Amino acid sequence: MGASASRGRPARVPAPEPEPEEALDLSQLPPELLLVVLSHVPPRTLLGCCRRVCRGWRALVDCQALWLLILARDHGVLLPLARSCLPPARDGRPSLLGRFCERRPIGRNLIRNPCGQGLRKWMVQHGGDGWVVEGNRSTVPGAPSQTCFVSSFSWCRKKQVLDLEEEGLWPELLDSGKIEICVSDWWGARHDSGCMYRLLVQLLDANQTVLDKFSAMPVPIQQWNNNVCFQVTHVFSNIKMGVRFVSFEHWGQDTQFWAGHYGARVTNSSVVVRARLS
Repeated sequence: MGASASRGRPARVPAPEPEPEEALDLSQLPPELLLVVLSHVPPRTLLGCCRRVCRGWRALVDCQALWLLILARDHGVLLPLARSCLPPARDGRPSLLGRFCERRPIGRNLIRNPCGQGLRKWMVQHGGDGWVVEGNRSTVPGAPSQTCFVSSFSWCRKKQVLDLEEEGLWPELLDSGKIEICVSDWWGARHDSGCMYRLLVQLLDANQTVLDKFSAMPVPIQQWNNNVCFQVTHVFSNIKMGVRFVSFEHWGQDTQFWAGHYGARVTNSSVVVRARLS
């Protein structure tokens, strides 16, 4: 019975294997259409991966047209500023706009580690018992983290030097008179100890000669202060020709000269490059 039943069934015919789809070769697109496609790729990927595909792609990634397209779509407010300060394009050299779009230096805080994720990115000089990181005793508005650097019974110092060209700006833009540099720092005390604080911000040329500076040394905070904190701000609005670096440096110490960490508490430091409105 079993054998006769199997003989009566129709034989199964295997389904045909689907034909492999032909891979889409973007290089076959007209250059103007490929440019539009590439403009939707993140800038970091364009510079790190797409530029290495072939000579044709490298030429597209290096040309200004791609980055002007990206700026017009994603950062339209900055397009007139960038276009007005561009030097003549040079064959064989990547467009300056590539790093500008990747790093987004306008409107971003250029200070690394502003609130105390350890002491990384800072050049530090430890006085007394040195710098430590603690939680804020008063809320600092707008800070990415409610932590701070705490100084000791002798002057403690921290410094960062920012390379503006490395951040994505270029000489013609820096010298255009169309940008300003805004600096800010928060400092305060713990309730049971007074403290002293100092800030020094310098604009430097390519040889790190000082072209302009701002300094602040406010009146010390007295003991029994209810964990008070203050913001110090300054805007460099008439930037001299040749500025290429910003040096940001601040100090703190306590006024009781107690061992440990009772000195000025600094946090949410910022250096922001903005387009001038007029």
